Amino acid sequence: MYKNFQYTVSMEDFNMSLTLKDYLRQKFNFSSRLMTKIKKNKGLFLNGESAPGWIVPKENDVITVNLPKETSNFHPENIPIRVVYEDEDMMVINKHPFVVVHPTSSHLNGTIANGVSNYMIENSSEFKIRFINRLDRDTSGLLIIGKNSNAQNKISIQMAENNVLKEYVAIVSGIVENSKGTIDLPIGRPSPTDIKRAVMKNGSKSITHYKVISTFKNKISGKGYTILSLKLETGRTHQIRVHLSHMGFPIVADTLYGSEDTELGMKRQALHSHKLTLFHPVTGERLALVASIPEDMSYAIEKLKEL
Repeated sequence: MYKNFQYTVSMEDFNMSLTLKDYLRQKFNFSSRLMTKIKKNKGLFLNGESAPGWIVPKENDVITVNLPKETSNFHPENIPIRVVYEDEDMMVINKHPFVVVHPTSSHLNGTIANGVSNYMIENSSEFKIRFINRLDRDTSGLLIIGKNSNAQNKISIQMAENNVLKEYVAIVSGIVENSKGTIDLPIGRPSPTDIKRAVMKNGSKSITHYKVISTFKNKISGKGYTILSLKLETGRTHQIRVHLSHMGFPIVADTLYGSEDTELGMKRQALHSHKLTLFHPVTGERLALVASIPEDMSYAIEKLKEL
């Protein structure tokens, strides 16, 4: 099934003497790369007939664009896919923890990509899987998937322009005294052979905003915990984990960044991508999406209330 775009030429358009190629750029806002694919696949039509990009259409002419059909070849596996939002351009899922997003040399199978391939078969759909944001293996929550290159490009531009609001919930070790604040510290990779990141003078600009939701203190051990709401202004690898650890508040059970805490029963870092706000890549509609707090973190929060 092809994704179809249509546009009817107005008198104002005609007076500007725009070519079909101009319409692709100005009215559809297609990237140069996508325009090349449309040309190669002969997906540009004027009044139902295939047409070259140099033609200047007349008033009331109908321009139709068929995006090229593309597919992915990931082996389908029965991995649960929890859909939060879906239409013909994009889908957003609530990712389970302990699952890698995309196959790698060390994780060839058992990924979200394999699960989405199976989901397509079950729902009689077909599209190329395009992950627009990424989550660490053990981080749960909202993951955006574009179903075509146009959606991927438009949302990626929003992210680059900081127009996609990403909000996380984390449980950290220690009592965060300030009710809210901003961590503006550059992050880099000390060793190219190690996945671990760190705050580094020559690292990439990285900004994390935080707000305290609740604090707790164990009456016996005196150990403190804080539940934080975090908003990303940049999206560096491990950004929240690195920033919080550097500030002395490692995320509970994040063994990579210094947390040895096992009191709350967490088997992975207590970090969840909770909310996403973005504009639909085609309609421009504002989407505010929420993924409920997963069971393991909900259980940990209940334990905190009992301290």
